[in-house]
Amino acid sequence: QVCVVFSKELKCWCRAVIKSIMSCTDHYLTECFLVDYAKYISVKSNDIRVAVEAFMQIPYRAKQCGLYRTKPVTLHINFCEDTAKIVPAKRWDCAATQYFQNLLK
Repeated sequence: QVCVVFSKELKCWCRAVIKSIMSCTDHYLTECFLVDYAKYISVKSNDIRVAVEAFMQIPYRAKQCGLYRTKPVTLHINFCEDTAKIVPAKRWDCAATQYFQNLLK
């Protein structure tokens, strides 16, 4: 379900899909995918609103997708053995995302 969340970084209300909810000491923290900015952000539960129908009629500018058989990797540095190697990662990091966007341009 798409809802509206307030992004402190962008300083505006954005459409988002909630991916996960975590309980903190005095509030809930939700991880959201911004459908117009293609970003993941974490927001407090009191910064989430139900979307107005007219707001939902605007087409999304971004869509979650995956690259066929492409997996995220990261550089693992072992300071004790003075080695570095590329290993599988759980998710794309900022540097890999930026590198991919530069390749597309």
